Amino acid sequence: MRVCLASTSPARLMLLRQAGIEPRTQAPQVDEEAVIAAVEAHEGRVLPPDEHVLLLARRKAADVAATLAAEDPEFDGLVIGGDSMFELDGEVLGKPYTADVATARWHRMRGRTGVLHSGHSVFRLAPGAEPREAHAVAAASVTFAGDISDAEIDAYVASGEPLQVAGAFTVDSLGGAFIERVEGDPSTVVGMSLSTVRRLAADLGVTWTSLWSTPAQS
Repeated sequence: MRVCLASTSPARLMLLRQAGIEPRTQAPQVDEEAVIAAVEAHEGRVLPPDEHVLLLARRKAADVAATLAAEDPEFDGLVIGGDSMFELDGEVLGKPYTADVATARWHRMRGRTGVLHSGHSVFRLAPGAEPREAHAVAAASVTFAGDISDAEIDAYVASGEPLQVAGAFTVDSLGGAFIERVEGDPSTVVGMSLSTVRRLAADLGVTWTSLWSTPAQS
């Protein structure tokens, strides 16, 4: 059973590899800001975080699934798409991109608890069959240490790690030492809930262990 990860996220790729799955990766061609803006304008409301991440996860997975079906009609397996965002005090905090934003965010987050929302979409592709999809949102709360010093924040931001990740933190790398507690599936905070993906695969008739790669396959 083949797997395609509709993402170029190193964290999501690492999660699948650690779970015994060696996927191919393909970047979705989705303008995330335009998608959200169009839906919010059409519906006349701001999407809450769970709907936001699920919409983008589904669009990403659908884009890659359509491309695969056209370019590789013999593909037999799953396409997995995801999207994540961090919520603190009801405000969505995406990637900070700049050091100033990341620093200000960490001053705000220390000693606090926020929620990481992760949308998941899984497509089942098989030769000669119509694609089928299952989707879900997972969430995990993250509590940051209250005694993080300004110098530690400056050093962490200077590492560059928090600039390109949702919420400006990681739990599986340098940022892990500054996180006191995670409630929920820990892999959700890394970028994708493995237990959720396993359940979605099962909903599509695929057993998780059939996705494991042998040394010869990887």
